[in-house]
Amino acid sequence: MTQLLLLFVALLVLVHVPPGRSEFKRCWKGHGACRPYCTKYETYMHLCPDASLCCLPYGLKPLASKPENV
Repeated sequence: MTQLLLLFVALLVLVHVPPGRSEFKRCWKGHGACRPYCTKYETYMHLCPDASLCCLPYGLKPLASKPENV
């Protein structure tokens, strides 16, 4: 009986676990993800249409262009 109760509790917990990355919308030509916050391995680029952050991995962040001397 306790094993049945343990199985029921485990299944109940698994139902409430959100899916992995599929819950986040893609941004920046499919390389970034729209999230409420960025991880420590990502950088913020701009806001997504739903006002969340567009997070890019550090390796994909475009470099700022240097102004030319006139």
